Amino acid sequence: MYNLRIGMTMAGILYLVATPIGNLEDITLRALRVLREVDLIACEDTRHTRKLLLHYGISRPTVSYHEHNEHERTPELIEKLRSGVSIALVSDAGTPLVSDPGYRLVSEAILQRLVVVPIPGPSALVTAIAASGLPTAEFTFAGFLPPRRTARRARLVELATLKSTIIFYEAPHRIREALTDARELLGDRQAVLGRELTKLHEQFLRGSLSEIARQLNEGIVRGEMVLLIGPPLDDNQSRSASTNSVSEEIQRLMLAEGIDQKSALKRIARARGVTRREVYRLMLADRSSKNVESAKNESEESRERS
Repeated sequence: MYNLRIGMTMAGILYLVATPIGNLEDITLRALRVLREVDLIACEDTRHTRKLLLHYGISRPTVSYHEHNEHERTPELIEKLRSGVSIALVSDAGTPLVSDPGYRLVSEAILQRLVVVPIPGPSALVTAIAASGLPTAEFTFAGFLPPRRTARRARLVELATLKSTIIFYEAPHRIREALTDARELLGDRQAVLGRELTKLHEQFLRGSLSEIARQLNEGIVRGEMVLLIGPPLDDNQSRSASTNSVSEEIQRLMLAEGIDQKSALKRIARARGVTRREVYRLMLADRSSKNVESAKNESEESRERS
């Protein structure tokens, strides 16, 4: 057990305790022991954490610590630590500070030379990347994308040159827009959408960004989500995926919904957040490349016959 003497008082320890992201069985024995032994548990939402504590028969005092009160709550908790109170910091799900509150408290505790002890455990991003089937040797966690479209697209442009798998957290009511912007700015890359991880209705949607978007359009979207986008395609693959997806989507809309080409172009342009002219240009590029490929094949067949 770590401790630090401040004057005549032994300072308390700040524990960063990872908690389940869904299934309550996903918690370590060490985490349960620490939660039983600390003097105080600082929670993102005390009501949410109380369910976990009740499930394991843990009765310890709790205090709220979230993004709206961390500025004023941090000095209070630091003072308690200095006076000898041991504190466990938990978020609603997963590892504290990973797209959750806690940075201000941890950085101040370190500045005050207090002891900070991580208690590792569940994390949605690690759970998702492990089961994604996308490259795992190198990945970038980008947290939540900005909620506003302009800022979100600007952030995606910043990430477009990365050669690694990119991981985002996203809210259900913004996931369709995020997929549209990602497909437009990153290309129609391979991706995985994980929802309700470790819970009863856990689901992984796999495919290109456009394929995942089509699957989501078939119903109501609910649940906590992790979006993983694979590394960029090479130039030839990227151009082919981009044009083919447009051409195929136009044909699909015309056949499935009985609309004309002009209406299909409008529909795709609106979904992608681009102009109808840009979609039309991609369609023409696709047809041109197919004509060139067809002519090349005919030429090769002619040479073989001669």
